[in-house]
Amino acid sequence: MTDEALTLPARARAKWKSWFGPGLITGASDDDPSGIGTYSQAGAQFGTGMLWLMAFTFPLMSVVQIITARIARVTGRGLAANLSKVLPRWVLVPILVLLFVANTVNIGADLAAMGAAAALLIPAGSAFTAAGFGVVSMLLQIFVPYSRYVRLLQWLTLSLLAYAAVLLTLDVPWTKVLHDTLLPRIEIDRSFWAMLVGVLGTTISPYLFFWQSDQEVEEQRASPDDHPLRAAPREAGRQLHEISRDTVLGMAVSNSVGFFIMLTAALTLHAHGVHDIDSAAKAAQALRPLAGDWAFGLFALGIVGTGLLAIPVLAGSAGYAVAECFAWRYGLERAPASAPRFYGVIAASTLLGVLFTLLDFNPMKALVASAVLNGVIAVPVLAAMMRVSAREDVMGEFRIGRGLRFVGWATTALMALAAVAMAVV
Repeated sequence: MTDEALTLPARARAKWKSWFGPGLITGASDDDPSGIGTYSQAGAQFGTGMLWLMAFTFPLMSVVQIITARIARVTGRGLAANLSKVLPRWVLVPILVLLFVANTVNIGADLAAMGAAAALLIPAGSAFTAAGFGVVSMLLQIFVPYSRYVRLLQWLTLSLLAYAAVLLTLDVPWTKVLHDTLLPRIEIDRSFWAMLVGVLGTTISPYLFFWQSDQEVEEQRASPDDHPLRAAPREAGRQLHEISRDTVLGMAVSNSVGFFIMLTAALTLHAHGVHDIDSAAKAAQALRPLAGDWAFGLFALGIVGTGLLAIPVLAGSAGYAVAECFAWRYGLERAPASAPRFYGVIAASTLLGVLFTLLDFNPMKALVASAVLNGVIAVPVLAAMMRVSAREDVMGEFRIGRGLRFVGWATTALMALAAVAMAVV
């Protein structure tokens, strides 16, 4: 066998990896059980009237995540480390504290939804099942090296196919769907604006920025052919093309799944007069008499699968952000003993989320609190990120161009308006 033939499997793996990287995992994790609950409520309450939001937010999400990924690939450092160059410590630390709190609350709400969904499928207590999911997720993240654990996360993205499969069981009026997707419908109604803000907060979340940036760094360090672009500009064409392709794919998957969930709720729950869904598990339960056991089972399994994907992303993004801020040793490829404070943040975030599931708390109120915190955090993080991406002393010749700058700042302004709307609505 020739040397060239021996390299074919490695080339195939490298090509596959360039398509299914940090961007895909980041996008898929955005459709966590909390997001599923939000999209289900949007579809149940407004029918197909909010489908346009998924098309509207797709380019915004893509540009923001591409900028995040580019900063990481150019500098070889994660987002928090780069934000420290433009934000004073007294501003950055409170932002990261809020990120930790928001992520922890989100983990608790996700675990509660996972436990409730699992209880619909198997005879088990929802609270203890949820706690078990959290503990297993934490142990895998701490004790399995990133290079192996990331493969599990990549396979978990397949759980999102459940929401496309559910639509196969329904009669979809595609003409109306296309009309409502392409032509925005705005209502002068308090509940409409509250839901619009909720969907924005679900799709454009700060934890996604921090997670993808550090996963790009992990991928770069793991590959002998990849180096920070400021030190190896000759690699720019390949690396920037790969992260753009992977990120756009990830955001397309994220918004497509959100679209499918919203559409499923519109065609079943809304169409049959069910307009109030306060959790992803209740959405699955409500589907059963309307769409049958098959749709119900797929929807419930998807909640568990996406939760297993989202929990490590939420906890990991908090760990990366805090560790970079305080210059601790970090990285999911490291052994726990070599980065104890980094893994300590991950464990604390996950275990506090587990604790929430064992207490008598309202998951929907937790989601509202998390959405408000994310709305508050997103604005300064996006503004600082845009400043970093345009600084020559940080990005060198790889400063972002006018197109990315325009969409990035427009997204920042939109999220600022959403944060104000959250306070008003």
